[in-house]
Amino acid sequence: MFTATTLAGSKPEQYTQLLEQARALLHDERDRIANAANLSALVYHALPDLNWAGFYFHDGRELVVGPFQGLPACVRIPLDKGVCGAAASTRTTQRVEDVHAFPGHIACDSASRSELVVPLVASDDSLIGVFDLDSPEPGRFDEEDQRGLEAIAAVFVKSLG
Repeated sequence: MFTATTLAGSKPEQYTQLLEQARALLHDERDRIANAANLSALVYHALPDLNWAGFYFHDGRELVVGPFQGLPACVRIPLDKGVCGAAASTRTTQRVEDVHAFPGHIACDSASRSELVVPLVASDDSLIGVFDLDSPEPGRFDEEDQRGLEAIAAVFVKSLG
């Protein structure tokens, strides 16, 4: 059985702890749905001020919602729309302080004010999808959050083999 511990210390120390928990949770499991479900739950419950944490998977044409924690989400996102589409199409993390100021933002949850989306790219450079976090707080995500969540996303990609 896995038991999450309360994160302590500075933000970088907290992300180190969360990364260790993610590695332990995904250890020896290759199923992307199982790993995405567990990782979504871990992050959603460990980090404050989130209203959504989860995955969208690339189906060859667009992003399709995968496991997540939060309110029901948009099911399909074109690669040329929203913060998730921007992260997927550019393959760069998108950290948005105010989603209402982001051109083409898709409001799946009207309470979301800031967003961080990490692209998931396989070793052969194929797009797996994105790891998406939303917050009702403007400017919720900073560079330390970005580094920490990119490291967690990398653990997810590595778990797929």
